[in-house]
This record gives sequence, structure tokens and C-alpha cells, in this order.
Amino acid sequence: MASVEITGLKKNFGAVEVIHGVDLQIEDGEFVALVGPSGCGKSTLLRIISGLEPASSGEIRIGGNVVNHLNPRERNIAMVFQNYALYPHMSVAKNMGFNLKLSGMKRRDIDKKVEGVAKLLELDKLLDRKPGQLSGGQRQRVAMGRAIVRDPAAFLFDEPLSNLDAKLRVQMRSEIKALHQRIKTTSIYVTHDQIEAMTLADRVVILNSGHIEQAGRPIDLYNKPDNLFVAAFIGTPSMNLIEATIVKTDTGLAAMFSCGQSVPVTTNHLKIAEHDKVIAGMRPEHFSTETIGTQLFGATTLVEPTGAQTHITFELAGTSATVVLDGGVDIAVGQMLTVSIDPAKLHFFNTETGHRI
Repeated sequence: MASVEITGLKKNFGAVEVIHGVDLQIEDGEFVALVGPSGCGKSTLLRIISGLEPASSGEIRIGGNVVNHLNPRERNIAMVFQNYALYPHMSVAKNMGFNLKLSGMKRRDIDKKVEGVAKLLELDKLLDRKPGQLSGGQRQRVAMGRAIVRDPAAFLFDEPLSNLDAKLRVQMRSEIKALHQRIKTTSIYVTHDQIEAMTLADRVVILNSGHIEQAGRPIDLYNKPDNLFVAAFIGTPSMNLIEATIVKTDTGLAAMFSCGQSVPVTTNHLKIAEHDKVIAGMRPEHFSTETIGTQLFGATTLVEPTGAQTHITFELAGTSATVVLDGGVDIAVGQMLTVSIDPAKLHFFNTETGHRI
């Protein structure tokens, strides 16, 4: 195992800079997810760490050693790709042991390592099969097994579950997390799926246009997003973001929406002052049909039952706001929806900078 340290990393494709001076420290044994929209630079960053793509400038250290000049094999890392990258003519056992064979390891030692990892991944009964005889989930296990047998300093995962169906993706996600808890190898995991990132990682790094917007524990990103981009990106459905003006009332400051409805500003937001222009953030799951808290109302425009929950969209201050309520809620499009929210759970952002207040 080893730490991974990235300092001042930049990447240009011709005159276009796609990675802009990224600094990132990944501790020994840590599981870090790189997440962001398409084109944000997360896969490019992973390829640079692996050595598949050269950095334009900056430094990469693995286990304290600068590796910029080393090829992928010399960096002692193992990559797991979304397309599995298995040899179709080789058995599972030969696929898993192929890199060990190239390194000159003896056959009996290769067999011993492959058998041990195959048992760990529940592949021990499939060692004689070819990749074409396996399911998508089994192929992904083989790809992970091929990486594990090498005892690398770090695992690099490039959207490994994107080719799987939804149910299998959830299952494999759990298996990857349980596997990391057992072997504790430093892992860097690229995904566009924020749920995948939040459930798997010790720490999540949110990228946008080649910059790190915020890095931290999943719960911290959820509870205290640094800016509007992170606030909108983390959470499903996305946080409701509505423009407001801070006004003074008999009970203190409040954020007034254009429709005349308002929400109190609590002592959690001491930097907010009267007349400020802000954007109020409210997570859909923080609303309730109970009368505790601040009440907001509007006409229902969309109802989406999911079973245990119902997602309802309603008009608020000239925009569409989403709430997540109990699945038993009975309301039709066009009806007036009244919901409550605890003012302490609101987020406020500067309208001009987008930064958290």
C-alpha cells in the first residue's frame, strides 16, 4: 500500500488546458472517489496518475516517490476498466495470472496466488471458464482479481460498473466496498454516479472543468456544500435553489422569495445581513407534511410515486421545487401542496460568487 500525492498537476491537449493545477493528497489505505459531470477531467486525471497519459506539468508521488518519469508497470499500480479488458481466449485463471507470468513468477506461485484471490472473490469454481461464458458481474470480478493478485501499491478504478444493469451495479458496489475493507489497499475510483461515490468512498473529490470544487467526507459534502455547484451536484433529487432577498421581520431576518413567501434565517447564518441578495438551498428530503417548521405552498405540477417515497414538484417563486415525501401521500397535479421545512436545515449562497454564506 502507498499514499498518492498530486501537486500542481496540469494537462494540456494542444492549446486547451483541461486539468488546472490540481493538488490532492490521498492517504495510505484510503478510498477516494473522483466524481463530476462528463468532461470534468476525472478520467484524464486517473490516466495521468496511472502513467497512461503524461502530465503537462506538476508532480505525482506514489509511496513518497516521484513517478512522472515511470511507465505504468513501473508505478506498481493496477487499473480496473469499465470494459473489463480481459483476454477472450484465456481462462479466468490465466487472465488473473497473466501479469504475474510476465513478471517471471513461477507457475506454482502464480497458481497459489490466483486460487487465493479467486476464493476471496467467489471465482474459485469458474477458473476454467472463458470470459465469454461469464456474466457481466463475474467478468468484473475477474478484472478485479487480476488487479489484486499483483499486490499493487494502489488500485485505480475507471467507471468499473457503468456497463452493468442497475441491480447488479448495486450488488457490485457493496462487494467493492467490502473488498476494500478487507484488503485496505489505497484506491482511487472514478465515476459519474454521485450515489456510487458517496456510498463507496472514505472521501469524495468533486471535479468541475478541470478544477477541484470540494473534497471531503460524503456526509460533509452533503451537509456543508462549499458552493452552488456542489450543492446542486450532491443529492438526489438535487437541492432546490431559489433566489431571495434578506428582509427584517418582527422575529428577525428572513429570506423573502419573489412570490411573497419567506423562510427565517437562523443563527447558523450570522454573516447574512438585511438587503442581501442570496440563493436559498432546500433539500427535497428535508420537507415534511407536518406543520412543524416553516410552511411553504404552491400548485402541484408533477407527482412521481417510487413506492416507499413520492417525489412531488410544485411551483414556488416562479420556479419548480421538488419535495420527497412519504409514499402514502395522496395528491394530484393541480392541487395546492403545503409543506414544512426546518429553517435550521436551509443553506444560503452568495448570488454573485455562488459561495456558501
